[in-house]
Amino acid sequence: MSLSQNTSHPNAKILKEFVAGNETFQKTYFKKHEEQLLDLVREGQNPRALFIGCSDSRVIPDLIVQSNPGDLFVIRNVGNFVAPYKPDEDFHSTAAGIEYAVGVLEVSEIIICGHSHCGAIEALYKTSCDTTMIHTSKWLTLGEKAKSMALLALGINAPREELLRATEHLSIVTQIENLLTYPYVKKLVEEDRLFIHGWYYDIETGGIEYYDPDSYQFRPLSELAN
Repeated sequence: MSLSQNTSHPNAKILKEFVAGNETFQKTYFKKHEEQLLDLVREGQNPRALFIGCSDSRVIPDLIVQSNPGDLFVIRNVGNFVAPYKPDEDFHSTAAGIEYAVGVLEVSEIIICGHSHCGAIEALYKTSCDTTMIHTSKWLTLGEKAKSMALLALGINAPREELLRATEHLSIVTQIENLLTYPYVKKLVEEDRLFIHGWYYDIETGGIEYYDPDSYQFRPLSELAN
């Protein structure tokens, strides 16, 4: 097995497209915004928010909110899940990102963004899974609480699509609960120095809803601008 890539690679066409894309980026966007991008090199990053989103290739944080380089510190994983705080010395990628964003970058906002037609949520309803995918299977258990809540609210015989959409929304709420198990996050939230937001991105319309904890409902993000 070789890790090198060359023109004999079976997917060379895809790689050539990426190369061409990077060349276009350098000649257009980078050249136009060079001073701003170099300022981020000289001064370091000072992101406005930590964005915890799904790895789904259809969900691009900077694109859906039209943010600029340096605005978002982004963590992406399968299902935009947050594992509960576990103070051991094992490998915790998402926890490390949260720790760095809050403790070092001192972000004031954390956004947990789920989305429609999420493969991780859909996998929760499959009766069988690939037993060789041990890490994925374990990770997906972080969505089980949302699934149980959706089934309780809608009933086991509810239409599948309704269950999936409900579970996607409820998962955002349960991940916020998990995030609040991090002591340093909870402390800053209680001191009104850190604010947590739950967002739901609809990949069919491009719209975003936010979770309103006062009404326990998701509302159009546009309402916040009024």
